[in-house]
Amino acid sequence: MDKNIVIINGPNLNLVGIREPEIYGNQSFEEYFKSLNTQYKLLKLDYYQSNIEGEIINKIQEVGFSADGIILNAGGYTHTSVAIADAIKAIDTPVIEVHISNVDAREDFRRISMIGPVCLGSISGFGLQSYKLAIEYFNGEGV
Repeated sequence: MDKNIVIINGPNLNLVGIREPEIYGNQSFEEYFKSLNTQYKLLKLDYYQSNIEGEIINKIQEVGFSADGIILNAGGYTHTSVAIADAIKAIDTPVIEVHISNVDAREDFRRISMIGPVCLGSISGFGLQSYKLAIEYFNGEGV
């Protein structure tokens, strides 16, 4: 396997496929992750989800010096967590911020990202395909 890409999802993203399907769709993230593994057989894709800020920080620190890329959907912590932003600044691995919905088309508070300025880039508004776009970047297809 050429590259190791770690996807980290934050709070409430364990409910994708159930929660607000008009925003997040009907497919669970676990189902989508299986399809990503089928499509990207030459990559080592890992997935982690937590509703707890400290656990997300621990995971970033755990993989942040060994993975080739991190795809982070921090959920609601995107707009509030200086601590997650600090964790991203402290590691070597590049991080792409990802959102399923177009955060700029939603409530005003969602337009402010605490993590975006310390990430390599941000992708939002393409549904679950936002993750695929980030994978393609790390895989060299998006460069």
